[in-house]
Amino acid sequence: MRKVQLLFCIAALWVGLSGGTLAQPAETNPPNPLELDTTADPLLPNPPVERPLSPLERRRLGEALDQLNNQAAAELRAGNLEDAFDIWYREIRLRRVLGGRLEEVKTLGRVGEIAWSRNGKSQVQLITKRLETIQQNAEEEGDLEPELLGALGQAYQQVRVPRQALAIYEQILADARQQGDLQTQAEILETIAQLHLAWFDYPQAAAIYEELLAIAQARRDRVAEVNYLQELINIYKQSQKPENALRIKERLVDSYLNQENYTQIPALKVAIGADYEALNQPEQASRSYQEAYALAWSSQQFAYASDALEKLAQLYLSYDQPDYALKVYETLIIVEQQSYNYYGLMQAYDQMGQIYLAQNNYDQALDAFQNGLVLAQSLQYQETHFARQIERVNQEETSNK
Repeated sequence: MRKVQLLFCIAALWVGLSGGTLAQPAETNPPNPLELDTTADPLLPNPPVERPLSPLERRRLGEALDQLNNQAAAELRAGNLEDAFDIWYREIRLRRVLGGRLEEVKTLGRVGEIAWSRNGKSQVQLITKRLETIQQNAEEEGDLEPELLGALGQAYQQVRVPRQALAIYEQILADARQQGDLQTQAEILETIAQLHLAWFDYPQAAAIYEELLAIAQARRDRVAEVNYLQELINIYKQSQKPENALRIKERLVDSYLNQENYTQIPALKVAIGADYEALNQPEQASRSYQEAYALAWSSQQFAYASDALEKLAQLYLSYDQPDYALKVYETLIIVEQQSYNYYGLMQAYDQMGQIYLAQNNYDQALDAFQNGLVLAQSLQYQETHFARQIERVNQEETSNK
């Protein structure tokens, strides 16, 4: 009797602990709305047909799907996010019927980009999952053709899934390399580089543009060569690599020289001089600024000539060579006069006055500040500054006598 009671108590205890959960079914995830059966959709033939759609049926279905897209867009504009994507999901399912995987992938990318722009996290996840399923099925069936690969890569880009997009583009790139297709290689490499840049991966982007540059040079494509060099300059500037930026700028100068495009060089030479300064190479910086001035002056690009001289003068001053700086400012005055840049001329006189004053050369300092004051009065700008500088010169000269 005790044995029976004991078994009864154990059974009761077990039921109490389990709380009746043994009878509850396991939770299941809801089905992906992008993978629902379309057989009963009223836009498809009823009863369902086993044959492919006729041209007339395809045309009518295509028109109906365009209308669905418009309806979804209208719902989105009205703020009905869930309703909009329910309609788009239906369109996607039917696009699969109309044009197979390729048509579906293109639509997934289009709708996925909208979802991403509206911060629709759940919608992006559903669309990404469907793209991955399509890719997996196509790989298993050996049906991952180049056009479908390209569409998948673009769709992954549109939903901002860079890892999958890069994997697809790497596959396309490998095929293009195997076939020796330089045009496709360049196009895909540019896409990959932009993906890296979008995620601030400057080293990877730079390596790809270096490869693109080699391809452009091999094809003697001067336009592409210049574009890639400019991209590399921007990348190295963003990644704060002045030595690499300098190297690419020098190559860009050579490219412009080969094309006899001399007007682009002065600004580039000024930038090269600044890079040499950043690398603490003053002699190379000075030479670059002088070359920039000479080229700009010969082509009457007075703004670049002025910029080069101003930077050159400041370089000399930073290395305690005021006499060289004064000679540069004397040349700068000629440039500013030639270009009728009275503001620049006024500033040049101010700089010269400051240098002369530091050297206790009061006559020259007074002459420079007075010239600056005349310009300031004509421009009605910084008149008080120059008047004070003249007063300062007179005071210092008097106190030092």
